[in-house]
Amino acid sequence: MKRVINTTHWRGRAMFRLTRQFLFLLVMSACGSCAYAQAVGTVTHLSGVLTVKHADGSVAVLAVKSSISQGDTLVTEANTYTRVKFVDDGEMVVRPFSQVVVKSYVYDADHPEKDNVAIRLVNGGLRSVTGLIGKRNHDAVSFETPTGTIAVRGTHFGALFCQNDCGGVPTPSGSTPQNGLHVDVSQGAIVLANPAGQRVFQAGQFGFVASVNTPPIVIPPTQGVSVTMPLSISKNAPANQNSGATSGIVDCMVQ
Repeated sequence: MKRVINTTHWRGRAMFRLTRQFLFLLVMSACGSCAYAQAVGTVTHLSGVLTVKHADGSVAVLAVKSSISQGDTLVTEANTYTRVKFVDDGEMVVRPFSQVVVKSYVYDADHPEKDNVAIRLVNGGLRSVTGLIGKRNHDAVSFETPTGTIAVRGTHFGALFCQNDCGGVPTPSGSTPQNGLHVDVSQGAIVLANPAGQRVFQAGQFGFVASVNTPPIVIPPTQGVSVTMPLSISKNAPANQNSGATSGIVDCMVQ
């Protein structure tokens, strides 16, 4: 007697196996994306509109308690100040009309050799307080700007890049800040370098770099430009609908 093979049954089993393999690959791919998008920071204070462009090109509006991931580009609108706390307790405050890219933020408490922080200031201004990474492995932290790279030394510093867009920034003389990169240091020190040279700026000093082809120079305090923030953002003010309470940046104003 001939054995009759149910081809429909075997085709069904084959399709089931293929479907199961496809779902497995889909889940693995999704897990890989989740690993890449793992949160490295959190928005703790916010006033105004803050948007983010993720590494995959998607755009979203952020709020207090929103997560920040590697590859995110933060964009602040008019009157928007935001404060971000990172996984190593480092903090960053971003002022209005700014664009900041969190290129890399890798922190492993048990493996300092893996530390890596790379933040790029595209335009506008920020203040930053060094976290555990900068304290234990300062060579692993860098801030890129259009006119040079900033390395930290256990630091609280401000950076402001002007390109005909700093008319509302206060200065000691009342004049509009000159185009270029302005820095001020509250604590510790920074090393500002570009192809034209490098300079160390200590606590209490102000610096300026006109372009990527001119060396950094020290500016007298009477001519220095401070990156100031509202007390509701720089201080640990009581939380309201636009801000949260957290510890970190005690004072973002340099007098």
